[in-house]
Amino acid sequence: MITLKSAREIDRMAESGALLADVHKQLRSFIKPGITSWDIEVFVRDYIESHGGIAAQIGFEDYKYATCCSINDEICHGFPRKKPLKEGDLIKVDMCIDLKGAISDSCWSYVVGNSTPEIDRLMEVTKKALYLGIEQAQVGNRIGDIGHAIQTYAEKEGYGVVRDFVGHGIGPTIHESPMIPHYGEAGKGLRLKEGMVITIEPMINTGTWKMKMDPNGWTAYTLDGGLSCQYEHSLAITKDGPRILTSQGEEGTY
Repeated sequence: MITLKSAREIDRMAESGALLADVHKQLRSFIKPGITSWDIEVFVRDYIESHGGIAAQIGFEDYKYATCCSINDEICHGFPRKKPLKEGDLIKVDMCIDLKGAISDSCWSYVVGNSTPEIDRLMEVTKKALYLGIEQAQVGNRIGDIGHAIQTYAEKEGYGVVRDFVGHGIGPTIHESPMIPHYGEAGKGLRLKEGMVITIEPMINTGTWKMKMDPNGWTAYTLDGGLSCQYEHSLAITKDGPRILTSQGEEGTY
């Protein structure tokens, strides 16, 4: 079921999203060669809880951690672990926060230490794809308009767009209807209405869009071993256009 949110509910979700954005800002300097994704997990959970929030992923569909930490060819749902990160790793940190009952969800990508031209370009294209999708999140547009904008841009740049994992409605729980694919046809799909709150979270690969699953049942990898990058925002559909609820203030810099 799709639940339309009131202006007050969206404001509360924006407060939750602001806390989540603060966590990501802290990670910019926290992530460096030699730390582990388990260090990230502990830092994130402590930061959320010390600021009055709940790490909402813990217990969701029996998931055990506050974060998903997906490295290099891991597309999503990587488990935090105690293996040190090394120079040039590409890590995606995804989390959800429940702040006084209001949910937010955002994933961000970080390069560990010094980057490479390949990683820089992948990150640039993935971030731009996210914002091209967000630009289509307008009252009266259709879900296919979002996916079409992302897919046509990313594929034109020579990348694969993951199809097995998609964005979604959010609130009152982490995953709500509707599903928001990052591929599709313009003018197709459900019409977007004022009060809908969704995530847009393209996962973009250097090679094929196809994936394979880890035996753990959670972690997905690129089928060809190529790199995967992801950026995600939670946003509200408003009569004034999309309102990004997890903004770190970087809009327009891509």
